[in-house]
Amino acid sequence: MNLLILFGLGICTGLLAGLFGLGGGILIVPVLNLWGFPVVTAAATSLVGVFLTALSGTIRYSWTKQLNCRNALQISLFGVLTVQIGAWLARHLPDSWLAICFSLLLLAAIYLMGLRKTLINTESFASLLDSNSPEIFSEKPTNSPWEFAKIGCLGGAIAGLFGIGGGIVMVPLQVLLLGESIASAVPTTLAAVMAIAASGLAQYAWNGNVLWIPGLCIGCGGILGVQLGTRLLPHLSATLINTLFRLILFVLSLYMMRQGFVRGLV
Repeated sequence: MNLLILFGLGICTGLLAGLFGLGGGILIVPVLNLWGFPVVTAAATSLVGVFLTALSGTIRYSWTKQLNCRNALQISLFGVLTVQIGAWLARHLPDSWLAICFSLLLLAAIYLMGLRKTLINTESFASLLDSNSPEIFSEKPTNSPWEFAKIGCLGGAIAGLFGIGGGIVMVPLQVLLLGESIASAVPTTLAAVMAIAASGLAQYAWNGNVLWIPGLCIGCGGILGVQLGTRLLPHLSATLINTLFRLILFVLSLYMMRQGFVRGLV
């Protein structure tokens, strides 16, 4: 496969990741599958790009002092364990099942995007109340390790099984379970994704599922694309961005569902 095309794919997925706030893996896997890669190989190769993109974002947030290292570490400790389970399942499940499950994940992503928008609106409303009645929100409850375990375990399992970062569930769960703001949840998630992706990538590499050269090309393109996306975002309508991305996810979901049923019948 032409490496320039893969680099371009990385730029496109990174650009979309920067615009929509989701990891590029959710787009990389269907595209690689469309080009003929089995889902397990696409998921393994996708993690290379996911790791490099998360690493770039984590370094940036560390420099700007926006990263909560303690929260990221606690989530990562659980995520690096369950990502191994997800990667093991991916190697033992039929490709048709993986395709169908990935299709359902894309549909869940559409729902979670709506949930995230609701959370942002709720957060804005809470901030307004907080400014008027500081005593209501002045105390933030102490989070138990069990809350971090739920976030890390679910995010890690999804990352290992489908080759995505897991941020699609970890950001909303941090807001719901930990009471974090979106602004603080995103840097924490990126740092956790970096560790989780590295763990999953290690198992996939051990079993020979990773295509390193394509993965590195996608990852390098993704790093560039993310920077472009974050700069382009302020100039675009949020409604237009969300509508287009949901449409993309829906089309990819239909494609993966079709692939799953076709391969299941073969």
